[in-house]
Amino acid sequence: MIERNPGFSNLQAGYLFPEVAKRRREYQAKHPDAKIISLGIGNTTEPLTPHITKAMVDYAKSLATAKGYSGYGDEQGLTELREKIANVYYPKMASADEVFISDGAKCDIARIQTLFGKKVEVAVQDPAYPVYVDGSVVVGAAGKASKSGYKGITYLPCTAENDFFPDFSKVKPDSLIYFCSPNNPTGAAATKAQLKKLVDFALKNGCIIIYDAAYFAFIRNPKLPKTIYEIPGARKCAIEINSFSKLAGFTGVRLGWSVVPSQLKFADGTPVKQDWNRVMTTLFNGASNIAQRGGLAALDEEGLKETKGLVDYYLENASLMKETLTGPNFKEAGVKVFYTGDSPYLWVQFPGMKSWDVFDRILDECHVVTTPGSGFGPAGESYIRFSCFGHRADIKEACKRLSKFIIK
Repeated sequence: MIERNPGFSNLQAGYLFPEVAKRRREYQAKHPDAKIISLGIGNTTEPLTPHITKAMVDYAKSLATAKGYSGYGDEQGLTELREKIANVYYPKMASADEVFISDGAKCDIARIQTLFGKKVEVAVQDPAYPVYVDGSVVVGAAGKASKSGYKGITYLPCTAENDFFPDFSKVKPDSLIYFCSPNNPTGAAATKAQLKKLVDFALKNGCIIIYDAAYFAFIRNPKLPKTIYEIPGARKCAIEINSFSKLAGFTGVRLGWSVVPSQLKFADGTPVKQDWNRVMTTLFNGASNIAQRGGLAALDEEGLKETKGLVDYYLENASLMKETLTGPNFKEAGVKVFYTGDSPYLWVQFPGMKSWDVFDRILDECHVVTTPGSGFGPAGESYIRFSCFGHRADIKEACKRLSKFIIK
C-alpha cells in the first residue's frame, strides 16, 4: 500500500475558513429564521464593473467564431497582459518577462512551495494568512502542530506593541520569509522604512522574501509603498505575488500574477525565474483566456477608474464599521480597534477573551459572522478580524446590531 503524505497528517484538524463556514451552517440549522450577515471571509460582494464585464463577454462570444476562437495560450500568460501589468504597476521596476499570469495569489503561493522543497527554513508573520504555513507543512518544510505553532516554522509576532512589524532577529539564515502588506489579517501596511529593514535583512542573510501584495489597491496613503520593488535591493531577494481578486472583484473569476526578477538567484547561481517558469509551464496550464481579457480591461484608463471606485466602496464600508467598533459599548469594555484606512480588514482586540468565544457570541447575539484571530496564528488570540466586503445595506445592518452588543 502507498503511504499517505505525512504533511497532510501533520496539518491541524481544519483549515480556518471551512471551520468558520461549518459553524455558520450549524448555527443557521438551529436558527433557520436568523438573517446572518457575514463580515468574515474576505470575499468580494459587489458586481463586476461594466467595462471589465463587457471585455470578457465580448471575448467569450468571439470564441463561438472560427476567427475568434483560441485554445491553449502561453502558460506564462498573454504577452499583452504581462506587458500591461509591468507598465502600469512596475514602471522601471520589473519587465514583462518577469511577470507570470496565474489563476490567483493563493494558488501561486501554494505552487511556489515546490521551488524550495522540504529542507528550506520558513519564517512567517504571526498572525498570517494560513496558506503560508499550511503549504509549508504539506511539502514537508514544517512538522506537527503544537500550542505554539508548527514545528520548523519561525513565527514572527506582529502585535500592537511592535506596531505590527516583526523583529527578524530570530529568522535563520537562508530562510523563506513570508510577508504580506497590507497584512491579512491585521490590516497593517508597511512603510518604506520598515520594508527597507526587511530587504536589508534578507540580503544580508541570504533569505528570499515571498511578498504578498494582494491588497495593495486599498492603500490610500501616498507615502506607503504598493510594491516591494520600490525598495532598493528588493529585486535581488524578493518574489511578489499579486491578484485581481480584491482589485477588480475577481475572487470567482480567478486571475493573479507573480513577479520573479531576473536578478534573484539560488545559491548555485541558477536564476529563480528559470525554475518558476518550469513550474508554470509544467504544473500549470495558463489562466483562462476570458479572465485575462478582463484583466487587460481592468488596466486601461476606464478599467482603472472602475476598480478604484469598487475599492473605494469597500473602504467606505470599513469606515462605517470602524465608527461602530469604536462606539461606547466597545470602548467601555476596553476593546481596541486597529485600522488605518489602507486595508479591507479591521483587527479588533477583545482583551482577556478567546477568539473563538468572541466569534460564537457575536454570531449568537448579533447574527454576524466574523473571523477568529487565533486561526491566523498564536499571536492572533483575543483578536477578531472584521471584513469590509459586503453590500452597504448589510454593512449598515451589521453595524446596527453590533452597536447593541454587550461585551461581558
